[in-house]
Amino acid sequence: MDISSILQGGYQHPLSRSWQGRRQLTKSMFMYPIFITDDPDASVVIPSLPGQRRWGVNQLETFLGPLVKKGLKSVIIFGVPLTCEKTLQDGRGTPADDPSGPVIQAIKKIRLLFPSLYIACDVCLCEYTSHGHCGLLYADGTINTKPSVLRLAEVSVNYAKAGAHCVAPSDMMDGRIKAIKQAFIDADLASKCTLMSYSAKFASALYGPFRDAAGSAPSFGDRKCYQLPPTAKGLARRAIQRDMVEGADIIMVKPALPYLDIISDATQLASDHPIACYQVSGEFAMVHAGAAAGVYDLKTMAFETTESMVRAGATLILSYFTPDFLDWLEV
Repeated sequence: MDISSILQGGYQHPLSRSWQGRRQLTKSMFMYPIFITDDPDASVVIPSLPGQRRWGVNQLETFLGPLVKKGLKSVIIFGVPLTCEKTLQDGRGTPADDPSGPVIQAIKKIRLLFPSLYIACDVCLCEYTSHGHCGLLYADGTINTKPSVLRLAEVSVNYAKAGAHCVAPSDMMDGRIKAIKQAFIDADLASKCTLMSYSAKFASALYGPFRDAAGSAPSFGDRKCYQLPPTAKGLARRAIQRDMVEGADIIMVKPALPYLDIISDATQLASDHPIACYQVSGEFAMVHAGAAAGVYDLKTMAFETTESMVRAGATLILSYFTPDFLDWLEV
């Protein structure tokens, strides 16, 4: 056998195997998506998302306290306005930045309870509009971009003023990163709040459990005119480059596992930016379903999927597995 054929000597020991990865999973790489509803005492199971719940602000100390003690470093908040009157939901998503609404109340509560916990807020209008789309609409039901991005910027500023460390617009409206960054500059917040862009967010079939959790399905049509087509590698690359120029501090790819090539592209295109990916609800549910069916071990597959994201170049992973990894990475 030729000398150059021998590779196994380099990974024959568990420690030397660990050295083969460019980066290792750490607790700080995980950001936990949490659903906060406008019922302050809520603790409601989400059937399609194993182990996940919708929480009210009065439950946050009980919910997050043990996770913070285990090493939880960051969360991303999704507001779920289930009890607000339908009359409050309108074409511009007025409840999104209601000071008494779930997101702003949760920001303030978490800042008070856990001062060291990093708080990101998803910024979108779909949960708060009467039509369930991510922007404002023309009379014919198509996206009206200019007022959409202005409204998203307004919501972002109000989240930042409430104490969010990071805003993450997931709407996929053209030009919203530039509008938010300019609004931050005008409000003297540009150096105080991180802007994490869902730069390459694809129109995926993997969002079903999330839409159940957040109540964010559109009342008509779909989102294929603003979320990216799954085959559109070039369009994803252009979106990443656009958001860099417009002022994004972090670039995100969503979903993660089917788009590892886009994560890899992002690390090359945005080599000086942190690269995030979102292991979305459908990915999480699939891993659980396969484990429940005896196809594989849950922990083993959770590691394999997330480690593939790190291998592709991700430095931050938004995942519902975060509480599990706080235990698994303790060893």
